[in-house]
Amino acid sequence: MMTEAKFQPTPAAKLGRRELLRIGLATAAAGMVMAPEVSEAALRAPPRQLVLLNLHTGERVRAEYWSKGRYQRDGLREINHLLRDHRTGAVHPIDPKLLDLLHALTRKVGGKTPVHIISGYRSPESNAWLREQDGSGVAQNSFHMQGKAIDLRVPGLPLRSLQRAALSLRGGGVGYYPDSNFVHVDVGPKRYWAS
Repeated sequence: MMTEAKFQPTPAAKLGRRELLRIGLATAAAGMVMAPEVSEAALRAPPRQLVLLNLHTGERVRAEYWSKGRYQRDGLREINHLLRDHRTGAVHPIDPKLLDLLHALTRKVGGKTPVHIISGYRSPESNAWLREQDGSGVAQNSFHMQGKAIDLRVPGLPLRSLQRAALSLRGGGVGYYPDSNFVHVDVGPKRYWAS
């Protein structure tokens, strides 16, 4: 025959409802004091916006992709569409770190005009095709296929100045292509090269 164990209240169960409410409010207040320094600063930070022109499609976008402490879905969607593979039409999410790097770069060079985009996302098919055309400048496992690289230029800014500004940010890879008139930036390992 089973016997029932007698219920022994825990110390919390012995507390009255008002005492539990007071403890709960104090705990919540302590959490609000300790955590929001970063989020409070992020809430006050100015929004991040990019103005881009896709040279292959002629499309232009002015998109606020980050504000009030978070990435904005609509702005990201607009940028992803503009930076799609212009050969296949494939759209791929662009890494927000790349957008932040591009934002920092445009602020550093004081760009008032849209950044001219030569290449954003590149599908595996497009990447393979480009390697067949000119394998020397196209990596087999290009960061473009992951949405982590962009080829660009800024009208009115010497290409060498854009390259130097990109290098100074130390955000990842920087490639200098003066014959093709663009600079490559990515959020992969820190490295640089010139063709």
